[in-house]
This record gives sequence, structure tokens and C-alpha cells, in this order.
Amino acid sequence: MCVRAGHCILVDVSAQQTQTGGPTPPNVEDTVKDFWATRPRRPRDGRKIAGVAAGIGNRYGIDPVIVRVAFVVAAIYGGAGIFLYLVGWLLLPEERDEVSPFESVINKGRSSTSTVFTVLLCLALIPLSSWVFDGPFSGLLGVAIILGLLFLLHRSKGHLNRPDDAQPYGAQPFAAAQPTTENFATEPGDQTVRTAEPETEPDSPPAWDPLGAAPFAWDLPEPGPGPSQESEPTVQRARRSRVGLMTVGVAFVVGAACVALSGTFDWLTPPHIAGLLLAVLGLGMVGGAFAGGGRGLLGLAVPLAAIGVLYTSVSTGDGGFHGVGDRTETPRSIAQVAPSYSRSVGSIDLDLTELPDTGRSVHTSVDANVGSATVRVPANADVEVHCRAKIGSVDCLGQRQDGTGVEVKIDNDLGDDGEGGLKIVLDVRVGTGDVEVVRG
Repeated sequence: MCVRAGHCILVDVSAQQTQTGGPTPPNVEDTVKDFWATRPRRPRDGRKIAGVAAGIGNRYGIDPVIVRVAFVVAAIYGGAGIFLYLVGWLLLPEERDEVSPFESVINKGRSSTSTVFTVLLCLALIPLSSWVFDGPFSGLLGVAIILGLLFLLHRSKGHLNRPDDAQPYGAQPFAAAQPTTENFATEPGDQTVRTAEPETEPDSPPAWDPLGAAPFAWDLPEPGPGPSQESEPTVQRARRSRVGLMTVGVAFVVGAACVALSGTFDWLTPPHIAGLLLAVLGLGMVGGAFAGGGRGLLGLAVPLAAIGVLYTSVSTGDGGFHGVGDRTETPRSIAQVAPSYSRSVGSIDLDLTELPDTGRSVHTSVDANVGSATVRVPANADVEVHCRAKIGSVDCLGQRQDGTGVEVKIDNDLGDDGEGGLKIVLDVRVGTGDVEVVRG
């Protein structure tokens, strides 16, 4: 900038921007736009299925195993993990493709995924959407949590592993800094354009050329001191993160508290306790992804998730523990018939053929989580029965079904003698196994 009036003034736009404190942090809209412009690419190497988790891990510099565990946990609660994984499969391009599979279908570029397979993925989202958004609230909550974590992940680590042609994260798009020239007149009405005075050449040799042997180079700057020979910095050993140890401690406290309170609160069943522990471990792994630790938590989360899935899929009653082994009951009076007969693992054989043929009614239920349930009823009794099996077979008074989620309901089977006499109302359920109701 020239200091005297009448001389040009150069204003550096970029310098003014620097003095104002730099660009402001991106808002939500800018973060979402930047995520889409620099979204992860699915690698061909190191993938397990489609490379969605590996792509997210590589993009943000975290362990892909943590991302896979997050998808698995979200899939357990409401199916959100499966839904979001398919969405990522459709919207994230492979590392050597121009665009994602979905963009390729609408003619935005080339993708190695075939059009037929992409259409099948889109069709698979229809029943999944119904399952996630029309089912339990946990599905919608899982989608919101995963998307929120992905937003925070991009907000904090979006500057890592960006594409070569992408703008630095958080940078504001400014026009090229061009110097502006302003002319000032010394007096009002002066129309003379004044320019900067030419710089005078030095008339004495600089310190580096005391003999004046190179006057043509006197306008060069004085040479600075050479680089200082500083000692190499000592490499400090990174401190070991305590996220894993703290998470295990919190999980132990939560588990102990749940077990102690399970007798007071009916909601604290084994599946719910396993879910709470998985939530603690999941938060620990997410925190470890940022703090650099917690990888050992995966060894606890995977078997705990498997136990939770198994127990949830086969549990039929209140979720409590009802023993292991075979149970055989033969009541001989109405008073001896229990309201329910349960087994967590094993078989139940209930023989009601010894009951007296009276005009009274008997109500009872039979539950077996893993195993078989067999009920024998008198030949002349009026029977109302509801048979169910999550995985297995059902043979209910001659009506048979096999597979998953099988169910047979008979409103009123009058027996050999027609209506009248003893009436039996049964509810027989198994998680994994066989159900059989026969006349003796």
C-alpha cells in the first residue's frame, strides 16, 4: 500500500479475510453438502459384504470393525442397521466407479453394479422400510442415532482422506484475490493521474559484496542465516487410552444394578439387560474411535449380541429363567392343574387324560423356549387350543404346520361325544422346537 496521497493503494482481499478471523465453522446444511460431495467410497479390498463399513472406516480414519458392530447392533433393534446398510450400498460408489449404483440407474454416470441388481436392492428397501418405520419405535430411533453419529463423525473428521479434487473441509468459496487499485487526487478537480515513483537503485554495495564485484545483483535481499541444527524431537510414546477399561467398569456396574433390581422391576428381563450392556459397550466403542482405544470391547459385544439375538428369537413368555431339563406332569383333579408349565430349555409333557369328566372348565398354558411341548387331552373333552412356534413344527389336534412363525388356533373341538362335559382351554408355545396336542 502506498502511504502518500496520489499513489495507488493495493488491497489484498485474502489478507482482510485472515484478519477477520478466518472462515466460520460450517453449519448443518454445509456439513451435509460436504458429506455428499466427499462421501466414502466402497473399497474392493477388505470388504465383508458390500464394503459400506470399510468405506466409512477408511474415509474417517477409524477401525471398520467398529462401524460393522454399529450396523449389527442397529440391526438387532428394529432392523435399522440392515436398512441403512442397503441405503449405503445404493448411494456410496465403489472406489473405481464414477457414481453410485443408484446414480448409475438414473444415467448420472458409470457404476460396476448392474442395473438389475440395483433395482433388486431398491425393491428390498420396500419391505425393510415397512419393518423399520411401521414397526417398533426402536427401528426409527436406530436410524436417527446412526445418522446422528455419522453427522458428528463427518463434523469432527471430515478433513481426513478427502478426494484430491475436493475443497478443504470448512473452507468458504471466495473469488480469486485480485488486488484493487484506487487513485487519489491531491486537490479537488485535479484530473492528473499519478503513479508510484520509481525506486532508486542502491548506490553502495551490500554487506555480502563489499568489493562491489556484482552491482547487477545489489537489489537482491540480504541472505538470511542458515537453518539451525536443532536436535531431533524426542518421540513420546502415546498414552494408552483408558476408554476400554472405563467402559468395562461402567458395564459391570450397570449389569450388577440390573440383576439386583430385576426382582423389583419386571421390565428388567435378560434380553433387556443384554440390550443395556450392549448400549454401554457401543458407546464405549464409539468413544474409543475418537480417543484411539476400546478395540478390545468388540470381544465382549459380539458374544453378548449373539446371546441377546438368540434369547430374543426363542423366548416365548416373560423372559425369565424357568429351568433346564424334562418336565412331566399328570394332574388327576381340577385343583392340581397349574396355571402354567414352563421350561427354558427342555421338554414338557402334560397329560390331562386323568381329569374327571365334569362340566367344569380348565385353563392352563405351556411354554418352552427351546425344546418341545406335548399335551394330551381326554377323548371326550371340549378343547379350545392355541398352538404357536417361532421356529419348528406344530401338530394341533391333527392340524400341522412347519417353518417359522407357525400358528394353529382351534376355537372349539367337541371331541367324540359332542358338546358337553369337561372343557379345556390351552395356550401352548415354543420358541424353537415342536408343539403337539393330541387326544389320549
